[in-house]
Amino acid sequence: MTVKAESEEIGIVGLGLMGASIVTALLISGNRVVGVAPLASDLENGPSKIRHYLEIAQHHGLTDFSPEENLARLTLTEDYALLRGCQLVMECVVENIEVKKQVYAKVEDHISTDAILTTNTSAIPNTVLKDFVKYPRRFMGMHWAEPAFTTKFLEIVCNPETDTTLAEKLYAMATGWGKEPILVRKDIRGFITNRIMYAMYREAFNLVENGYATTEDVDRACRNDGGHWMTFCGLFRYMDLTGLQAYYAVMNDLFPTLSNQTEVPQLIENIVQQGGNGITNGKGFYDYTPEEAKEWEKAYEEFAFDISKLSTKYPIDLIEKRLSKKEISESLTVKKT
Repeated sequence: MTVKAESEEIGIVGLGLMGASIVTALLISGNRVVGVAPLASDLENGPSKIRHYLEIAQHHGLTDFSPEENLARLTLTEDYALLRGCQLVMECVVENIEVKKQVYAKVEDHISTDAILTTNTSAIPNTVLKDFVKYPRRFMGMHWAEPAFTTKFLEIVCNPETDTTLAEKLYAMATGWGKEPILVRKDIRGFITNRIMYAMYREAFNLVENGYATTEDVDRACRNDGGHWMTFCGLFRYMDLTGLQAYYAVMNDLFPTLSNQTEVPQLIENIVQQGGNGITNGKGFYDYTPEEAKEWEKAYEEFAFDISKLSTKYPIDLIEKRLSKKEISESLTVKKT
């Protein structure tokens, strides 16, 4: 992916795993970035993460610039005053309302009143967070996926007071970063993708806990069915492609039997209570040796780049582009004759 360097200056507050990944996404899109570290550890660990991400991004062809060239457009600091020139500032700190409130106050002390302020949250509704900013009209959520610099996914979430003109401006900016953004016009807990995914997680737990399948069975089912077509299209397009009359008939019979459990599943409760955290400590739905955990992490990183390349071949506007190209070709043919 070749990206022309632009002059847009964007601020990121929080340089943990997600923040560093977002910084990388913005740098390889050609932006100038001011990264503010609310914690000393962010300045200690953030730069090495960002450099690593930039190195692998160049290796996989996501940027024509070297890590050094991209890093030349990055300013890392603990000084919030350096955000004053940014027309967009993204908060990427922990999911803690008190911490976010403190960050908003520090940011709004320095940025202009027409600058856009966003939060990277997947759990706290913007309807709640908007009460802690001076100007709710310019406040939105930005829900990124990890790794932020490989996936096209990005949700832009309005609150009830968001200025739609600013939301559309942010949408256009995100499109310029190579994303295929989703504009969530009405705030709802979990936004779009989490509500869809967690409904699937809930049914997966239901199947395992009631003895219909093992975790391995469920993972194979997801990998070999939905995993094959969801990069190409979404749920509604898939039903169109495969005959939606049949889906209607199945829904009538199947929906009443699906889990509507509101409690956290016991399976994950047991693992969490025992301190399990997946590959981080080797204890999850599967057990991992340190070597296995490292190889799974490496394989996922490789897969993220491979699937990004494949999805780029089949963009959301694929058919529009093909038909437009066909019309131009036919028009040229008519002119020649």
